[in-house]
Amino acid sequence: MGPRGSSTVAPSIARSESPYTEERTLVERLRSGDYEAFEAIFRRYANKVYRQVFRLVGNSAEAEEIVQEVFLAVYQKGKSFRGDSAFSTWLYSLAMNACLTRLRKRKRSREISMDALLPRYRKDGHHLVRPVFNWADEVEFRLEKDELRELLGEAINQLQPAEKAVIVLSDVEGVPDRKIGEILGLSIPAVKARLHRARLFLRGKLADALGYSPA
Repeated sequence: MGPRGSSTVAPSIARSESPYTEERTLVERLRSGDYEAFEAIFRRYANKVYRQVFRLVGNSAEAEEIVQEVFLAVYQKGKSFRGDSAFSTWLYSLAMNACLTRLRKRKRSREISMDALLPRYRKDGHHLVRPVFNWADEVEFRLEKDELRELLGEAINQLQPAEKAVIVLSDVEGVPDRKIGEILGLSIPAVKARLHRARLFLRGKLADALGYSPA
Protein backbone atom coordinates (compact mmCIF):
# COMPACT_ATOMS: atom_id res chain seq x y z
CA MET A 1 0.00 0.00 0.00
CA GLY A 2 1.30 3.43 -0.91
CA PRO A 3 1.59 6.50 1.30
CA ARG A 4 -1.49 7.60 3.17
CA GLY A 5 -1.76 10.76 1.08
CA SER A 6 -1.99 8.77 -2.16
CA SER A 7 -5.54 7.60 -1.33
CA THR A 8 -6.73 11.22 -1.52
CA VAL A 9 -4.86 12.07 -4.70
CA ALA A 10 -6.44 9.40 -6.92
CA PRO A 11 -10.06 10.55 -6.40
CA SER A 12 -9.11 14.13 -7.23
CA ILE A 13 -7.51 12.97 -10.47
CA ALA A 14 -10.58 10.91 -11.29
CA ARG A 15 -12.81 13.87 -10.63
CA SER A 16 -10.72 16.02 -12.97
CA GLU A 17 -11.68 13.67 -15.83
CA SER A 18 -15.10 15.30 -15.96
CA PRO A 19 -17.60 15.13 -18.83
CA TYR A 20 -16.56 18.71 -19.64
CA THR A 21 -12.90 17.66 -19.96
CA GLU A 22 -13.87 14.68 -22.10
CA GLU A 23 -16.03 16.90 -24.30
CA ARG A 24 -13.21 19.42 -24.72
CA THR A 25 -10.88 16.62 -25.81
CA LEU A 26 -13.44 15.39 -28.34
CA VAL A 27 -13.90 18.91 -29.71
CA GLU A 28 -10.16 19.39 -30.10
CA ARG A 29 -9.99 16.10 -32.01
CA LEU A 30 -12.98 17.16 -34.13
CA ARG A 31 -11.23 20.41 -35.04
CA SER A 32 -8.29 18.38 -36.29
CA GLY A 33 -10.61 16.36 -38.57
CA ASP A 34 -10.87 13.21 -36.44
CA TYR A 35 -13.96 11.36 -37.71
CA GLU A 36 -14.09 9.06 -34.69
CA ALA A 37 -14.40 12.13 -32.47
CA PHE A 38 -17.30 13.32 -34.62
CA GLU A 39 -19.02 9.95 -34.20
CA ALA A 40 -18.53 10.15 -30.43
CA ILE A 41 -20.04 13.65 -30.38
CA PHE A 42 -22.97 12.43 -32.47
CA ARG A 43 -23.66 9.59 -30.02
CA ARG A 44 -23.42 11.99 -27.11
CA TYR A 45 -25.79 14.65 -28.43
CA ALA A 46 -27.98 13.26 -31.22
CA ASN A 47 -30.90 12.15 -29.04
CA LYS A 48 -31.13 15.42 -27.15
CA VAL A 49 -30.85 17.50 -30.32
CA TYR A 50 -33.57 15.37 -31.94
CA ARG A 51 -35.87 15.84 -28.94
CA GLN A 52 -35.49 19.62 -28.99
CA VAL A 53 -35.92 19.79 -32.75
CA PHE A 54 -38.99 17.54 -32.74
CA ARG A 55 -40.65 19.66 -30.07
CA LEU A 56 -40.24 22.67 -32.32
CA VAL A 57 -41.14 21.24 -35.73
CA GLY A 58 -43.59 18.56 -34.54
CA ASN A 59 -42.77 16.11 -37.32
CA SER A 60 -40.46 13.12 -36.88
CA ALA A 61 -39.31 12.90 -40.51
CA GLU A 62 -38.57 16.62 -40.65
CA ALA A 63 -36.83 16.45 -37.28
CA GLU A 64 -34.58 13.67 -38.54
CA GLU A 65 -33.70 15.73 -41.63
CA ILE A 66 -32.79 18.71 -39.47
CA VAL A 67 -30.65 16.60 -37.15
CA GLN A 68 -28.76 15.25 -40.19
CA GLU A 69 -28.28 18.81 -41.48
CA VAL A 70 -27.06 19.99 -38.09
CA PHE A 71 -24.47 17.26 -37.61
CA LEU A 72 -23.29 17.62 -41.19
CA ALA A 73 -22.69 21.28 -40.35
CA VAL A 74 -20.89 20.23 -37.16
CA TYR A 75 -18.55 18.00 -39.15
CA GLN A 76 -17.95 20.61 -41.84
CA LYS A 77 -17.63 23.60 -39.50
CA GLY A 78 -15.96 21.88 -36.55
CA LYS A 79 -12.60 23.35 -37.46
CA SER A 80 -14.08 26.86 -37.21
CA PHE A 81 -15.45 26.38 -33.69
CA ARG A 82 -13.43 28.85 -31.62
CA GLY A 83 -14.61 27.88 -28.16
CA ASP A 84 -16.05 31.30 -27.28
CA SER A 85 -19.01 29.44 -25.77
CA ALA A 86 -19.60 25.86 -24.66
CA PHE A 87 -19.66 23.39 -27.54
CA SER A 88 -23.18 22.28 -26.54
CA THR A 89 -24.39 25.89 -26.80
CA TRP A 90 -22.91 26.18 -30.29
CA LEU A 91 -24.50 22.87 -31.29
CA TYR A 92 -27.96 23.79 -29.96
CA SER A 93 -27.66 27.17 -31.65
CA LEU A 94 -27.13 25.41 -34.99
CA ALA A 95 -30.16 23.22 -34.29
CA MET A 96 -32.44 26.08 -33.24
CA ASN A 97 -31.45 28.22 -36.23
CA ALA A 98 -32.20 25.30 -38.56
CA CYS A 99 -35.60 24.88 -36.89
CA LEU A 100 -36.43 28.58 -37.10
CA THR A 101 -35.53 28.59 -40.80
CA ARG A 102 -37.92 25.67 -41.40
CA LEU A 103 -40.71 27.21 -39.35
CA ARG A 104 -40.44 30.57 -41.12
CA LYS A 105 -40.74 28.84 -44.49
CA ARG A 106 -43.99 27.19 -43.53
CA LYS A 107 -47.29 28.73 -44.48
CA ARG A 108 -48.51 31.09 -41.79
CA SER A 109 -52.13 29.99 -42.12
CA ARG A 110 -52.03 28.35 -38.72
CA GLU A 111 -50.57 31.42 -37.03
CA ILE A 112 -52.91 33.97 -35.49
CA SER A 113 -52.27 37.40 -34.10
CA MET A 114 -50.94 37.14 -30.56
CA ASP A 115 -52.45 40.52 -29.78
CA ALA A 116 -55.95 39.06 -29.94
CA LEU A 117 -55.22 36.92 -26.88
CA LEU A 118 -52.95 39.23 -24.90
CA PRO A 119 -54.31 41.36 -22.04
CA ARG A 120 -55.39 44.91 -22.89
CA TYR A 121 -55.23 47.79 -20.43
CA ARG A 122 -56.99 51.06 -19.67
CA LYS A 123 -55.06 54.27 -19.21
CA ASP A 124 -55.12 53.76 -15.44
CA GLY A 125 -53.28 50.45 -15.86
CA HIS A 126 -56.22 48.16 -15.07
CA HIS A 127 -57.21 45.38 -17.44
CA LEU A 128 -59.57 46.49 -20.18
CA VAL A 129 -61.02 43.17 -21.27
CA ARG A 130 -59.27 40.02 -20.13
CA PRO A 131 -58.20 39.53 -16.51
CA VAL A 132 -54.85 37.88 -15.92
CA PHE A 133 -54.85 35.46 -13.04
CA ASN A 134 -53.77 31.92 -12.25
CA TRP A 135 -55.93 29.48 -14.21
CA ALA A 136 -54.23 26.39 -12.76
CA ASP A 137 -57.01 25.23 -10.41
CA GLU A 138 -59.76 25.59 -12.99
CA VAL A 139 -57.68 24.02 -15.76
CA GLU A 140 -57.15 20.93 -13.65
CA PHE A 141 -60.86 20.82 -12.84
CA ARG A 142 -62.22 21.46 -16.33
CA LEU A 143 -59.71 19.74 -18.64
CA GLU A 144 -58.31 16.21 -18.81
CA LYS A 145 -54.51 15.91 -19.04
CA ASP A 146 -54.57 14.68 -22.64
CA GLU A 147 -56.97 17.46 -23.61
CA LEU A 148 -54.78 20.05 -21.94
CA ARG A 149 -51.65 18.68 -23.63
CA GLU A 150 -53.34 18.79 -27.02
CA LEU A 151 -54.64 22.31 -26.43
CA LEU A 152 -51.23 23.60 -25.35
CA GLY A 153 -49.56 21.88 -28.29
CA GLU A 154 -51.91 23.58 -30.74
CA ALA A 155 -51.38 26.94 -29.03
CA ILE A 156 -47.58 26.60 -29.08
CA ASN A 157 -47.71 25.81 -32.80
CA GLN A 158 -49.52 29.13 -33.35
CA LEU A 159 -46.70 31.13 -31.81
CA GLN A 160 -44.23 32.98 -33.98
CA PRO A 161 -41.04 30.87 -34.46
CA ALA A 162 -38.86 32.87 -32.05
CA GLU A 163 -41.50 32.83 -29.28
CA LYS A 164 -42.05 29.13 -29.87
CA ALA A 165 -38.33 28.41 -29.54
CA VAL A 166 -38.11 30.40 -26.30
CA ILE A 167 -41.14 28.75 -24.68
CA VAL A 168 -39.99 25.25 -25.66
CA LEU A 169 -36.44 25.79 -24.43
CA SER A 170 -37.57 27.42 -21.18
CA ASP A 171 -40.80 25.71 -20.12
CA VAL A 172 -40.33 22.31 -21.76
CA GLU A 173 -36.57 21.79 -21.69
CA GLY A 174 -35.85 23.85 -18.58
CA VAL A 175 -32.98 25.78 -20.18
CA PRO A 176 -31.94 28.91 -18.19
CA ASP A 177 -32.64 32.34 -19.73
CA ARG A 178 -28.92 33.10 -20.08
CA LYS A 179 -28.26 29.97 -22.13
CA ILE A 180 -31.41 30.52 -24.22
CA GLY A 181 -30.01 33.93 -25.08
CA GLU A 182 -26.70 32.39 -26.12
CA ILE A 183 -28.42 29.73 -28.23
CA LEU A 184 -30.79 32.12 -30.00
CA GLY A 185 -28.53 35.18 -30.09
CA LEU A 186 -30.82 37.24 -27.85
CA SER A 187 -30.17 39.43 -24.83
CA ILE A 188 -31.55 38.19 -21.51
CA PRO A 189 -34.18 41.01 -21.42
CA ALA A 190 -35.27 39.99 -24.94
CA VAL A 191 -35.59 36.36 -23.83
CA LYS A 192 -37.66 37.39 -20.81
CA ALA A 193 -39.90 39.63 -22.94
CA ARG A 194 -40.56 36.92 -25.53
CA LEU A 195 -41.18 34.34 -22.81
CA HIS A 196 -43.61 36.61 -20.98
CA ARG A 197 -45.47 37.40 -24.19
CA ALA A 198 -45.68 33.73 -25.16
CA ARG A 199 -46.97 32.72 -21.72
CA LEU A 200 -49.66 35.39 -21.84
CA PHE A 201 -50.72 34.12 -25.25
CA LEU A 202 -50.96 30.53 -23.99
CA ARG A 203 -52.90 31.71 -20.95
CA GLY A 204 -55.29 33.49 -23.29
CA LYS A 205 -55.80 30.31 -25.28
CA LEU A 206 -56.63 28.46 -22.06
CA ALA A 207 -59.05 31.21 -21.11
CA ASP A 208 -60.88 30.76 -24.40
CA ALA A 209 -60.99 26.98 -23.93
CA LEU A 210 -62.55 27.49 -20.51
CA GLY A 211 -65.18 29.81 -21.95
CA TYR A 212 -63.79 33.15 -20.79
CA SER A 213 -64.28 35.57 -23.67
CA PRO A 214 -63.23 39.21 -23.71
CA ALA A 215 -65.91 41.55 -22.45
